[in-house]
Amino acid sequence: MTAVGEAAASPELTLRPATADELDACADIWRLSINDYIGRLGQPEVPNEVAPLLRLYRHLHGTDPERFVIAHDGERPVAFAAAAQRDHLWFLSMCFVLPHLQGSGLGRRLLEAAGPAPATDTVRATATDSAQPISNALYASLGIVPRMPLLNLIGLPTSVDPFGVLPSGIRPVSFEEIAADPSGEGHRRLEAAINALDQELLGVTHPIDHRFLRMEGRHGWLYHAPDGAPIAYGYAGETGRVGPVASRDADLVAPILGHLMTAVVPRGAFALWLTGSADRAVVAALRSGMRLDQFPILLCWDRSFADFTRYLPISPGLL
Repeated sequence: MTAVGEAAASPELTLRPATADELDACADIWRLSINDYIGRLGQPEVPNEVAPLLRLYRHLHGTDPERFVIAHDGERPVAFAAAAQRDHLWFLSMCFVLPHLQGSGLGRRLLEAAGPAPATDTVRATATDSAQPISNALYASLGIVPRMPLLNLIGLPTSVDPFGVLPSGIRPVSFEEIAADPSGEGHRRLEAAINALDQELLGVTHPIDHRFLRMEGRHGWLYHAPDGAPIAYGYAGETGRVGPVASRDADLVAPILGHLMTAVVPRGAFALWLTGSADRAVVAALRSGMRLDQFPILLCWDRSFADFTRYLPISPGLL
């Protein structure tokens, strides 16, 4: 999610790539900026529990250090932007500015510093809070236009029946079982299958993000068609996070979610990020007893690049 302001930035600020020991300060900027605008909307503050966020920051800093940019006032970081480049897709994961500097044009400067090289055939995309009209207008003015809601559904389903069952012949196999082949061939087949699904449905491959998901404790399943061909994958973890999901058949997305939520026992509630175009999955989640949490996120892009009826992203911060 992203929150920035507009207009002439202070000349005392220095923009440069963040160092690893400045990521904690970026998490503070994120929390203060979020609480500033949701407080004005009468929403409860975001608690100071940023460990998962810091793991995402470390991942982004590790994969794209030159695109993790801070604005420093000589004493401390006061704003930052973090983006990930995956093949021809540039995705802005975060852009936040401390409240007293919002409206100064600093957000636009950060986007330029973290952005892709000019005159490249790069798709630019982000996810932003629908409650942030200034941010949304800035991105749209750059051609990164809001196109689709991304909905956060949370809770423990009273029944997974609304999701439907996997059709006869569709067989889920855990990543652990596939990769257990001592020859290493299973791991190679698994990575090839995931890359093929991502290329077809997301438009790019991102194996480095899949490795991050596994390090985060999300378990994966590869779904095979009756002829044995890989047709989908999906992730879920004991933290309750479900996704990403990629399926060649849109009709399988909801049943895959149902399978994932029976394959893993969460420590608390489940949390799903569902695109507005995956309407059958959204309806199923609500009918199962899950609830829509907070304001919708808006997926934004300058050129169409993915099939979000068949691909559900990792989170608003990482496709």
